[in-house]
Amino acid sequence: MTGDIGLGEAVSLLLMAAALAGCLYQIAATHLTRRFMARPVRPAARRPAVSVMKPLCGAEPGMAANLASCLDQDYPDFQLVFGVADPADPALAEVAALPRDRAAIDVVVESRAHGRNLKVGNLLNMWPHVRHDLVVIADSDIRVGRDYLDQVAAGFDDPGVGVVTCLYIGRPQDDVWSRLGALGINHGFLPSAVLARAIGRKDGCFGATMAVRRDVLERAGGLPRLADVLADDWVLGDMVRRQGLAIQLAARPVDIMVHEPGVKALLAHEIRWGRTIAAVDRPSYLASVVTQPVALALLAALAGGAWTPSLAVLGLAGLVRLWAVRSQERALNLPAAGVGLLALREILSLIVYVVASCGRTVIWRGRRFVVQRDGTLVLAEGSTP
Repeated sequence: MTGDIGLGEAVSLLLMAAALAGCLYQIAATHLTRRFMARPVRPAARRPAVSVMKPLCGAEPGMAANLASCLDQDYPDFQLVFGVADPADPALAEVAALPRDRAAIDVVVESRAHGRNLKVGNLLNMWPHVRHDLVVIADSDIRVGRDYLDQVAAGFDDPGVGVVTCLYIGRPQDDVWSRLGALGINHGFLPSAVLARAIGRKDGCFGATMAVRRDVLERAGGLPRLADVLADDWVLGDMVRRQGLAIQLAARPVDIMVHEPGVKALLAHEIRWGRTIAAVDRPSYLASVVTQPVALALLAALAGGAWTPSLAVLGLAGLVRLWAVRSQERALNLPAAGVGLLALREILSLIVYVVASCGRTVIWRGRRFVVQRDGTLVLAEGSTP
């Protein structure tokens, strides 16, 4: 290159700089993920009675094993509360098959709606049946180890903690779309969440598991505060932080069973996630493009007309990303993903990022909503209530 650079080369330089920053991000996030998974699991000093709330809707693949894992806990006193809105819900058959000699089990069948967030409406119907002061809200698609409740309880040994939450590792069904979904969780969400906490972002609260003391929740306004928001996990965390209390990560992630029946379902799911995050923290979501160095380097190569420096950065970004994924797979005890699938995941992540950044409409359980800046759901014009 001689003389003044053209517009294409200028854009390429900016994108190369962003891609190199993304390489540094990948290295840092991978190091922190390995450190997080290697830290010791300390036992809980106290083991108070726990109520676990499980809102259910349909019988997804693997549900029987998921529910059984939550029942098979090495914990002295806990209650499981299951809730469905439809008496014909097939999830009830899975609950009925659970043994009743390991924990107290309550089943709530109630169709009364409380707001636009149907999951929270289910939780509100279940709430009168919750017996204990330590409450765990856990999704139906997670699978946990026998020390799950001990890890949750250990977080409350610190009196300054208001919520204990869990990261999660995606365990996919054996199809390409589910595997792509799991890759996004394991090599996108999880390392990003670990790095965010390491640099001081302590607002991450994740819906797979949210444990909270009853008095803390009720002092913040209770579950009704969540009835019309999509990001109920983030809002719950915010409600607790406003009381001067902290959000604590459990020592180990739980497993989340990933089932994506097709590309349309996968895209709708991930765009909903992206737009939810963007609604409550748009600057951070827009800045998260730096987590995609391969996509940035590829755009740099295209903008510069396959300019030699941009091709070199693209090669470096690809190598760094592959190293990061392989290192994260070892830390998380995951099988190695094929390079072709990883490349497809990179393309998909860029598409999701662009689409999620450009709108506020989401499709959830067959209805179309607009996500407001505070995370509140508003039914989109023309959608069926």
